[in-house]
Amino acid sequence: MMLRILFAGALVGLPLLVPGALAQAPAVPAASSAPSAATASPASPPAPTNGTTSAASPTPAAAPPATPGTLVSPFMPAPDVATPPAIGAGSTPSNPPPAAAPVSVGTASAPKPKKVAPPTPPRETALSDDPEPTIEPDTFFATAKASERYSAIVDAGGWPTDIVALGPGTKGATVANLRKRLAIEGDLDARQASGLAWDAGLTAAVKRFQSRMGLRQTGVVAGATLKAINVPASVRFNQLASSANRLAGLNFSFDERYVVVNLPSTSVEAVENGRVVHRYVAIVGDPEHPSPEISAHIQVINLNPTWTVPTSIIKKEIIPRMQRDPGYLTRAKIRILDGSGQEINPGSVNWGTERAANYTLRQDSGSGNSLGSIRIGMPNKLAVYMHDTPSKGLFGADYRFLSHGCVRVQGVYDLAEWLLQGTGGGPEGVWDKAALQAKIKEGAPFDIKLAKAAPVIWVYLTGWSNGDGPAKFRDDVYGIDTVGEAQANAQPSPAR
Repeated sequence: MMLRILFAGALVGLPLLVPGALAQAPAVPAASSAPSAATASPASPPAPTNGTTSAASPTPAAAPPATPGTLVSPFMPAPDVATPPAIGAGSTPSNPPPAAAPVSVGTASAPKPKKVAPPTPPRETALSDDPEPTIEPDTFFATAKASERYSAIVDAGGWPTDIVALGPGTKGATVANLRKRLAIEGDLDARQASGLAWDAGLTAAVKRFQSRMGLRQTGVVAGATLKAINVPASVRFNQLASSANRLAGLNFSFDERYVVVNLPSTSVEAVENGRVVHRYVAIVGDPEHPSPEISAHIQVINLNPTWTVPTSIIKKEIIPRMQRDPGYLTRAKIRILDGSGQEINPGSVNWGTERAANYTLRQDSGSGNSLGSIRIGMPNKLAVYMHDTPSKGLFGADYRFLSHGCVRVQGVYDLAEWLLQGTGGGPEGVWDKAALQAKIKEGAPFDIKLAKAAPVIWVYLTGWSNGDGPAKFRDDVYGIDTVGEAQANAQPSPAR
């Protein structure tokens, strides 16, 4: 039974923006661009975000930062590990290389030492194991109510923001301070809010906190956990109030089966009968090309899709690349088609102008295609979708805001199999993972229309709640949590 819920006007009567909390909420920097329209996620060649790819009749479709503040061209091979941009970190000029020592004639120079790549930092994020969906019919009301609870915490002085790195075996005032911090938000029972020794109950409380933040449950306060635990209560209130405002007016069909993408969580949820049955790691749009908040219906699974390069990428990426690398399109298996569908020789195009933008550039299907082997079609005005990727190493990074707007899914075969349940036509009558892989091995583009379209929603929730306990939070990577920003004149002193 389909439940259709309209949140418009639901803010009436709910004291969402508590004056005291607003007066204490710190200002949040505005994002360079809010998630509106998007382009596609470049892999290596450029991963798409806008545009259409289809097995039958593809139509035009609309890199990850390698170091803080630097974007790699989407046409270059994507690195296996991405580094998140450091907040507030500026670029430090490197020292000039020392002058080479003179080498005597007839004397062989010493071999240069091989560069050793630094070890990959340990992964700190983790997919939630909570069977409750990020968004369900009552999420708006629960999140608005949670914002009231957190505003009351702010009005009472907040919580300590001077927690230091701690772990089992620690004793002293720093442990007491941590207990107070966790008890104020609700991860630790109020009866255990004091005490100088670390015990099993405190470890469990730290793990509950880590679970709410989307972090690995180590039970140790360090790294990303330490950073998150010292975020002021006023910021958490602002996240909840901003997320509730974004949910207000939302019109979405909550069917028995639906898909949720929470962009700040970089995850995809397959929801069935009110519970998450599958959750997948995702890569979403970077801050310069944010993925949009949108709802649609998944209608088709495209196997071995082609990709039509959007005009914006042709102008900003393809033309400059072809000026310095005339053989690029041929190697990337991207064809140039004129208005009648005839293929054009790249050598006949004047790459010194923007004339190439008048043609259709289409990448052949195959292992090197920017969409990988599967595209999940969800028709919408912004031409965004979910898809596979040839750059699977990026799924292992903590920072996964790397695409041009579309969403890459790590478990795309499993998600496609779940979406196709009840859809016939497979080799054995069904489309399971084995049937999908066998069809893809044939190499030809092939479309499978779902027997029943599945509702899908992309949301941007940095703070949300579906109950009475502590809320869940993620970083505001796009920088759009601005509720009460104009009135945020000061930040309260940490509670002690």
